Amino acid sequence: MENFLFSDKITYHIYPLGLFNCPQNNNFTCPAGNGFDLLQGELERIKDLGVNLLYIGPICESSKHGYDTLDYYHVDRRLGNNEKFASFCNRAHEMGFSIVLDAVFNHTGRDFFAFKDLLQNGQNSPYKDWYLNLHFDRQSNYGDPFDYDGWAGCKDLVKLNVDNPQVQEHLFGAVEMWMKDFKIDGLRLDAADVLSKNFMDNLNRFCKSRKQDFWLMGEVVHGDYNDWVRPGRLDSVTNYQIYTALYSGFNDANFFDPAFNLNREFGDPGIYNHSPLYTFLDNHDVNRIASTVKKSEFLYPLYGLAFTIPGIPSIYYGSEFGIQGKRGQYDDFQLRPSLPPFAPMPDFAKPQTDPNVLVDVIKRFAKIRQNEVALQKGSYKQIAVTNTQFMFERKYYNDQIVIAVNSEDSEKSIYNNLDGTYEDLLNGGTFSGKELQELKIPAIWIRILKKK
Repeated sequence: MENFLFSDKITYHIYPLGLFNCPQNNNFTCPAGNGFDLLQGELERIKDLGVNLLYIGPICESSKHGYDTLDYYHVDRRLGNNEKFASFCNRAHEMGFSIVLDAVFNHTGRDFFAFKDLLQNGQNSPYKDWYLNLHFDRQSNYGDPFDYDGWAGCKDLVKLNVDNPQVQEHLFGAVEMWMKDFKIDGLRLDAADVLSKNFMDNLNRFCKSRKQDFWLMGEVVHGDYNDWVRPGRLDSVTNYQIYTALYSGFNDANFFDPAFNLNREFGDPGIYNHSPLYTFLDNHDVNRIASTVKKSEFLYPLYGLAFTIPGIPSIYYGSEFGIQGKRGQYDDFQLRPSLPPFAPMPDFAKPQTDPNVLVDVIKRFAKIRQNEVALQKGSYKQIAVTNTQFMFERKYYNDQIVIAVNSEDSEKSIYNNLDGTYEDLLNGGTFSGKELQELKIPAIWIRILKKK
């Protein structure tokens, strides 16, 4: 059964604690920040990119980085407060944006009230069943009088027992508040690949009963995405397989890699062609795409592919300017910097390519995708592939779009058996006959052709 929910969206992903230049540690005494007030002033610029969905990283009160939640019912004071965020959401909705929040349900921070009670009262705590695999016969590496499970072994991220009805009541109550007060349109589930599937099924029922078109997307790095994307569970997941294949196709002069993966996922029969997955070139956990590609010129056709392959495309804040950023050995600071108007751009983030040109190119891709239903919902079919050229088709009923990309430094032809007449939506001009079947693609660029 096909699910086209949010297939018409173009996402702008924000990590607010970084963007707003917040202190790395929450002192729990500072006045409410004004980040969302300033971000509201950026909404026109973001909308002008072609974006209609804001995916906002964790906003709940936390101790450090947002993924160590302290209070699900209050906005982190470093960002603002509930009233400021509600005002921001109201304005964003008025401007036509949908809003998706990062939901960190797999674990809490050590400052979460239930864990603090557990530290104080041990086996007598009423919250001893809120966490998984407590062992009172040994200490944790924090010196606690018991041990417990942490996300990926990180003991500052304490794994919740989300199948506990009381835990679900607490978490679902927060979701209901977010839906009521902030009017959110969906959730991105952090660490969905290790989150209880029973919990996700219950969350789906809870959310969809209140808002039928509520969107649930999960962070999944490895595995069969169909374990998560299915009726009654999630609508989408992060497409890490395509993320890697897209940039490696350019860096390694090997378009057979993305061609193979796209055909496997979305061809006939594709294993994931029933629902749009979340397409990204970078995010808060991986190197900025401008620091990943071997040539800055690759950024232009790379964004072109991201906006034309099956999926819901995403822009990670600042990457529309081609900013740099690499993951550190012990921190993600460079991946999550503050930018104007919140703070001056740090030296490491300075773009190597022309920011104005990249922004303009992204706008052009976004406009084409907004206008062409075949790019939002269409089938996928490979037409031709070589190491450095790649051509595929998107088709929705009578709408037919053909995309052709070239990663070489000079104009190249890609040979195919297409017939009819095609208009180049990106570059202008029409192609038919031999000129179409020996299609010339400019150096390190892309053509987006629509059949007339």
